[in-house]
Order: sequence, then structure tokens, then C-alpha cells
Amino acid sequence: MGLFHRKKEEKAACCCSGSCTPQQMAQAESMKTAAGVRVLGSGCAKCNALEEAVRAALAELGMDTAIDHVTDFAQIAAYGVMTTPALVVDGKVVSYGKVLTRDEAVSLIRKARGLA
Repeated sequence: MGLFHRKKEEKAACCCSGSCTPQQMAQAESMKTAAGVRVLGSGCAKCNALEEAVRAALAELGMDTAIDHVTDFAQIAAYGVMTTPALVVDGKVVSYGKVLTRDEAVSLIRKARGLA
């Protein structure tokens, strides 16, 4: 009667269900702590619209910050994001699953950088 008490083998926690290498995981983790602005998404129209809104917001704030567009799903999952597009400011996810307007992006960037 040991059918129901079989121990399940635990696998290492991974953002991509175990199909990535340790080097890919290390790279994804190091990206999370780097300063800057990132748009997470597959490159669809919504992701590109968010990137344009963020670009306009940074111009309004007078910040000359480069925007990284992350399309690798392993890196996106490393942030804990399951719904794109997402906005990351200085390693912190500030929005996901929504295309922000320029004003919303300005507000979130100010808040994330302590300018509000």
C-alpha cells in the first residue's frame, strides 16, 4: 500500500522548468540587480507601445537613460513576471500586464527613483 506515500523527487527551482543552464540562470539573476530601465516582453505591439511611452517619460524627466528591451523568456521569468509587457526600473518590477501612458510611466519612474 505504498502507492500513495511515494516521495516525489524535488527538482531545483528554476524559472524555465529546468531547461536552462547554470550560466543562463546566473546571467538572468545578475540582470535583475543592474540599474536601468527595462521593458520586458516578446516584442509585440503592446511591448513596443510601452517602450515608446517610457522613452517619452524619460525625455520629459530629462533622464538620458537607455532602455533595454528584454525578450528572452528565461530572463523575464527570473523577474517573476508572467504577464507582459512589464516595466522594470533599477531592478524592481513597477508595472506588468498593462501598456502605460506617458504620465503613468513618469509617475512610476519618479516613485521608483525616489524623485516624487
